Amino acid sequence: MSLPENEFMSAFRGSFTSTLRWPQLDALWDLLRADPCDDWFIYAIGEPPPAQPASARDLKHFLDEMALFLRREHDEDYCGIVYADNLQQPAFVKIYDPHNLGVSCGYSDNPPLPGWVLSKLPPCDLPSTRVLPNNRRRWWRQLFG
Repeated sequence: MSLPENEFMSAFRGSFTSTLRWPQLDALWDLLRADPCDDWFIYAIGEPPPAQPASARDLKHFLDEMALFLRREHDEDYCGIVYADNLQQPAFVKIYDPHNLGVSCGYSDNPPLPGWVLSKLPPCDLPSTRVLPNNRRRWWRQLFG
């Protein structure tokens, strides 16, 4: 099933709620891990968008690794860098890179792109406004290599 790019972009530009506290993020991860479906696309901005959804196994692996990564790289007592379209029934999740936040939680004419997107919609190529650092690229490629 092929969807026009504008459906992904419309969802991407839609309304999102932050997982402000770590327990909220844990609850979101638990919801996603409990989803037995293999209809989630995992997209690292700066890499080619995936043509196929990830397997349920790959999604769980990504969530486990991302949970470790965010806690290690975002050494704060709050989370606030993961946003979902719906925290109880998510279909679109934006995960911001802790080292490229800019004004992700405020208003800007040019807000930073997230580092990663989880979506039930096939993603279109989001032009990265920065070069993906080699350590991020290696981390991403090792997840499923």
